[in-house]
Order: sequence, then C-alpha cells, then structure tokens
Amino acid sequence: MLGGVAICNQEGLSLPLIFIFPLYSVFSWSPVLPKPLLPPPSLSSPLSVACNDLVASGRDRKPNALIQVAVIDPHEQCLVSHACTEIVEANRDPLFLTGVTFPPEYPASPETLVKLTVYDAKDKSQDSVSKQLLSSDGVCAAGTVVVSRLKMGEMEEVDVDHITTDIPAQKSSKCVFHPCFISLSVFKNPVCKVYRFQTVDGKWMLVREQMEECTLSFSIPRQLLSLYIQEDMKRIQELRELGELSPHWDNLRKEVMTRYGGIISSYQDTLAELDKITGPSFKPSCCKAQKSLEFIPVNLHTQRMRVTCPRKADAFYDIVTVGAPAAHFQGFKCGGLQRLLSRYEAEKKSTAYQCIYYSPEHTAKAQEVLSTMSHLHPLIASLADQLLQAAQEHSSPGLKDALKNLSDKTEQFAHTLKDELVKSALLALHAARPGYVSKNQNSNPGSGQNQSPVQSAPVPQKCQQDSIPHHKEYDEEEWDRVWASVAKSLNCVIAMVDKLQEEDNSKQELNPEQQLADVITSHNPGDWREQLCPLVTRLKECVTEVVERAKRAMTFVLLQEAACSIPQGLLLQQRRDVVFSQALAALSCGFIMRLYAGMEDKGFLRQLHLVGLVAQFESLLSTYSEEIGMLEDMEIGISDLNRVVFRITEAKTDDLSDLQPLVCGRRDHVTVEVPLPRLVFQSLPEEIKEGKPVRVFPVLFNVGINEQQTIAERFGDISLQERINQKNFEILEAYYKSLSEKVPLECLPCFQTQTDLKELLETLGQNVVTKKKKNVEILWLAGTICRRLNGIRFTSCKSAKDRTSMSVTLEQCALLRDEHQLSKDYFIRALDCMRREGCRIENVQKNIRCRKYAFNMLQLMAFPKCYRPPEGTYGKVDS
Repeated sequence: MLGGVAICNQEGLSLPLIFIFPLYSVFSWSPVLPKPLLPPPSLSSPLSVACNDLVASGRDRKPNALIQVAVIDPHEQCLVSHACTEIVEANRDPLFLTGVTFPPEYPASPETLVKLTVYDAKDKSQDSVSKQLLSSDGVCAAGTVVVSRLKMGEMEEVDVDHITTDIPAQKSSKCVFHPCFISLSVFKNPVCKVYRFQTVDGKWMLVREQMEECTLSFSIPRQLLSLYIQEDMKRIQELRELGELSPHWDNLRKEVMTRYGGIISSYQDTLAELDKITGPSFKPSCCKAQKSLEFIPVNLHTQRMRVTCPRKADAFYDIVTVGAPAAHFQGFKCGGLQRLLSRYEAEKKSTAYQCIYYSPEHTAKAQEVLSTMSHLHPLIASLADQLLQAAQEHSSPGLKDALKNLSDKTEQFAHTLKDELVKSALLALHAARPGYVSKNQNSNPGSGQNQSPVQSAPVPQKCQQDSIPHHKEYDEEEWDRVWASVAKSLNCVIAMVDKLQEEDNSKQELNPEQQLADVITSHNPGDWREQLCPLVTRLKECVTEVVERAKRAMTFVLLQEAACSIPQGLLLQQRRDVVFSQALAALSCGFIMRLYAGMEDKGFLRQLHLVGLVAQFESLLSTYSEEIGMLEDMEIGISDLNRVVFRITEAKTDDLSDLQPLVCGRRDHVTVEVPLPRLVFQSLPEEIKEGKPVRVFPVLFNVGINEQQTIAERFGDISLQERINQKNFEILEAYYKSLSEKVPLECLPCFQTQTDLKELLETLGQNVVTKKKKNVEILWLAGTICRRLNGIRFTSCKSAKDRTSMSVTLEQCALLRDEHQLSKDYFIRALDCMRREGCRIENVQKNIRCRKYAFNMLQLMAFPKCYRPPEGTYGKVDS
C-alpha cells in the first residue's frame, strides 16, 4: 500500500523546514502493543509526499520545493541520507511524483526516526498520523505534517493530501518483480523508485521502477573462459596426436601450439583475476578498458517498470541495459571486428603461401565434424553395450529398441563423415608425412636442389590455393573402404538380430512339449550375446578406426586455419571471444528475466518451444571515430548469438546454488542450461521438459543521436548503420513470418494500441530505407514490435549510462502515455522526473560516483529534443 506525507505550512514560514517522526508511525504500528497481537508491517510499501502553503524566502516568488529524506539510527545516533524527491518548480502546493521506498530487509526498529527536510532550490498506512512542524532552529511552530494512506481511483474534489490508493494485497511487489528464488540467485542489489502520475480521465496511476544488478555479468564470462581454455587445450592435444609430420608442417604445428599456449595462459590469468572479485555484480563504465575485466559486460542492469492503474491488472515492462559489447581494452584504432575480419580473410587468402588455404566454410565444417564425432562415438559405444545387455537378458523388445537406437546413431555418424572435405583432408595429411614424394618430384629429381624449404614443402602453390588439394599417389579408395566398413558391420548386426528374433518367434509357436524338448537340447539363453558379441565388437572397432582417421584429417584442416592466421587470426579470435562473452552474459540475463515473467503465460511458453524468442538490441552508437569500431564489434557479437541455444532443466534442488545457469558446448555452438525448481519445471510444456532447445533470434538496430553522428551524417559515412538496419529488419520480418505460421497471433500480448503487427513491420521497413537524419523512429518501432512479439528488449550505448538512460526513460513514459493514458500535461514532467530522480540517475551514481549525465550543452544541441535531460542533471564528468 502507498502511504502519503502531506506537509501543511500553517504559519507561513520560509524554507527550509524540518519534520521528524517515527518510521513505524507511518505504517500504523504501535510498539506499546504486544508484538504477537500486532507485528510490524512490511516496509516495502512506498510513501508519497506533498506539501501545502509553502512560502519562499522572497514573498513575491513561489518556491522550487524538494524534500530530502534521512533516517536517524537510534543505536548509532547518526543521520543517514535515504532519498530525495524531484524539484517541483514555482509551486506553493507541490505534489511530488517521486515516492520514498524502504526495502523489506531495511534494518528498522520501533525507535527509528525519519527526518524530512523541505528545501527551496533557488540556483502505506490505514490510519493517519499528524505531527507539529518546526522551523530549522526548532523554536517556532511551522504547521503540521499529515501522513495518510493514499488511494488510487476516482479523483475527488479534495486537497492532494486526501488522495488515497488501494493496491490488491495478493500482488506484492516482490512477487511481481522476481520470484524469491530467482531474485536471490541471479538478480541482486535492487534500486526502487516510486511515482504517481495523473491519467487523462483525472485518475492516478502508481508507477514503480526497479533496477537490479545481475550475477550473470561475472558467472557467464567465467564459465566461457573455462570452456575456451578446455577447447584450446584439447586442440593442442589433437595437434600432438596428428603423428609424425615433415619438418615444414612440424614447425608450423609447434608455432600454432605455442600460440594456443599463450592464449590459454592469458585466459587462465584473467580467470584467476575474476575469481578474486567480490562485491558489486556489475562492471562500472569507468572500468570498461580494464584488461582483467575485458570479458565482463559494461554496466549490465535489468530494469522493470510496474504500473498499477485503477480497475486494471498490474502491467510491467522489462528492459536490459548494457554497454555495447566491444573490446575496449584492445582499442579501435584499426576498426572493429566486422572490418578486421573482412580484411583478414582477404589477406589470408593472398598470403597463405606456407599452408593450404581452406575457406571459412570448410573450417566450420571441420569443427562440426569433430564435435559430432566426439558426441556420437561414445554414444554408439554405449548403445552397442545396451544391445549386448538386452541379448544377455534374452529380451526381444529390449533388443529391438536398442538396435533401433544404435542404427539411427550409426547412420547419423556415417552421414556426417560422408563429405568430400574428409577425404581430401586425409590426402593432404598423407602428403604432409615425412618422406612423401610427389610425381612431379619423381619425374624431375634435380629440379628441387636449389629450392627454398617453403617451395620444397608438399603444399600447393599460390595459384592453387583456392582449391582443396588432391594427391593421386595416395590410394583414394582406402578411406571409402574404411568408411563403408561401418555400414557393413552394422548390417551384419541387424541381420543377426533379425535371425535371433525369428528363431524366438518360431519357438513361441511350438506346443509346450516341443518347447520343453528344445530347451533341454538347446544352449543356454546366453547364446544371443555370444552370437552378437563378435559382430558388435567389430562394429565398435570400425567406428573407432573411422573416428581416429577423420579426427586427424579435420585437425589437419584446423592446423591450416591456425597456421595461415598466425598471429593476426588468433588475435582476432581473442577479440571475438571477448565480445561474444559480453553479449552472451547480457542475452542470458534477458532470457531468464523474460522466462520468469512469462512462466504462467501458456501462449508465451508455446511460442518458446515452437519458434523461439526474438532478442532486440537497440544501439545509440554513432558511426564516427571510435564508436564506429564499437559498432563493428557489436554487430559481430550480436550475430554470433545465433550460435546459442537455451535448454531449460530441472534443478537438482531448490538451493540457490543449483539455480545458477550453466554454459556448455564450444565456440561455434553454445548451450545455456537454465535450471528451474521442480514445481516450476513440472508446469512447463512437455517439449521443453524433454529438453528441446530454445532458439533466440538476435536483431540489432542502430541510430546514432549525438554530435558525432551529426558529423558522420554531414561529412562521413553512415553506410554501416544503414546496412545493419536493413539486414536485421529482414531477420525480424522472417521471424514474424515463422511465428505467424506456427503460433496463433492470439497468443501474443494485448496492447492498447491496436496497430497491426504487419503494419508496424511495414512502417519499420519504410523507415529503414528512408534517408532521414537521426531517424529514431526506427528504434521506437523496433522496440514496439519486440514487445508485441513477446521478445527481449536491450538498450545500449557506449557505457549504458547516459544516452541509454535517455532512451529508457523516454520509452517508459511513451508506454505510460500509449498504454495507460498518462495525461499529456504530465508527460514532460514525468520524463524529467524519471531522469532527475529515477533509477537511471542512480545508475550514473553507481558508475562514476556523480549524479550527472556526461553531456555538455553543445552536445545536447545535436540531440533529438526528446533525448535531452532536464537542466541541472548534466555536466562534464569522467565517464
């Protein structure tokens, strides 16, 4: 319930005025009563504040009032600043939109006192409590303060201090924001702000902002670093297992292994530094270029706006704010990932004279084959053992099921290796062995005497680099025979199982006397296992032989990739690892927040497993100077999120440590497992409970709004922004088409604005191709479509602190206007109030220890008007 504090200046005294009262008196608790009869109420209920008949120092002017709230600790006898309202300018009867909140865990006692100080800025209770108001010297009476319960509903013809609110008790803020188990395990250090705004019909709405840090800022990068270290250590081991190579290739292998060793050492040092960190769960913007924190997203926070309106269900709107995923420590002198990768591929192709050039597609295919083999090989061995176990038990149904699973996985295994890349890589590896002599060398034995080591190495020449090498001296049919042996062995197993089952069926058709005679004369039931065991063993041996050969071949392909890319390629891989780590931490945070918000929404859960979720990233970076490099990093980082799937699992226990998301997989395919408590997990659709992965479709829209974007639009190049917006609009459009085909649109959330989704997409498409400076309507439309599609909203700028704050507050007020009939007279005032006293200015304080946005007047002149903060909230600060 929302309480209200009304200060009446009956004596007409000038400001400042001071009022002190017991905290619990506002919540109608008398410490005199026995505690079992009347326990202290929850302090999570917010308070609203208003004043009447204030007088400024000059009688001919109206005061610019604000109230500072402090708490007096009765044990320490000290004054602790707690909250502050916004400034209401030129008003003798100010109604403050900013409320005062005390978190549930606030260490209050019956003796705790609250001090309200009303300044003139020149440059939830059932009962009410009244106290005498004194002047600052404590001598003169200055009126009374009335604290009463505020009820939201019809606007009555009474003074402001009689407005009341009634919030249903079953919808406590803690339940609506995050269930306790997820709130404590993933989100922490909440900052809450409360406002009351008037609607167009004269009623009042209660608005609550809650901003929290996310523990995934550190836990996801830590897990990713561990995965990277394991993957690179495995790569080194695979290179060692390639066997003996000719001197040229062996030297390349040693150089690559040394490089990988350096990366592993660097990542281990970073991981050790991260393990030492305690305290806040976010990286401040002032630390964005710190080496030990480069994998951590900048200033990652969640923000939720909850709106309570009369005779309407509560509504809440989520957004994740994070600094643009970028490699700040490595810098942007040569651009970002998008530019660096394009340049690198071109250079690698033209200078890879020491190695065989494989395209990025071939390299990706080699990684896929290695990953599939590492998964299927032990699985086939396990299924083969299950088949033998079923034979041991003489179980015909068990034998049939085990054979089906074994056949499916073996056929999948064989299909994976049925690729020309595997055969050609085996031939290339054979050519890299010591003593290999090509036909050309045999036909002209004296021609190689004056050749350099590189020229004499068995590698294709520069003119041949675009094709995969084929060496006819090698018996190309050998691989086909080895690969085909797997299918032959499997067919033998299938034939034997069919034979055993036929014999078993024929025995069941005999009469009892014949069955008894057969049992007496036949072998024991272990015959099934004895007959199958040699065939199953042969199958396992064939699979193992194929795995060993294919593994060496694919490792050789990856050796070429690494050798061709030394050192630039591995440096780019490190940069990509950094950017992806930041992006994945933000995505995981948003996914979990969205999942818990929609846990009781059947339509949302259906959408989750049938199609997946769209994750819409809004960026406010300019396309000029360093920020164009950040945007190039961000583009690749967001695109790489297509390699991520989420899997919802049942937690081992409801303990907080068992509810932490887990990251597994490899660089090119990452799975984030999200554990849920048993009771919650059981309520999910069967498809999700069975482990069906949930896809996420990341889209990025960028519109620069600052003075650097003005320069880019007039004298520079904005083609990167235009290309990003066009490309991601097409992805968003394709997602909507897929969603509309698989999920009824009735499953999507209802909004007051009845604009059709298809129409919104058409409007967005038109804006994307329109040549318009600082066309922020692209961002507004993309955000609206994302919410209409049950998506996850992200907003970013360089540090998620200044421009991001302007965007978030603007979006919140637009939602209040469009969805909750915020009065047009309150729109600008509500916007300024949120920017001056809301969660976003607290975010600035957390980052730079100063309550000022990092703008100057010249910069703001280039901003769209709706993105400009109120006077007094900005200045030159270190950001």
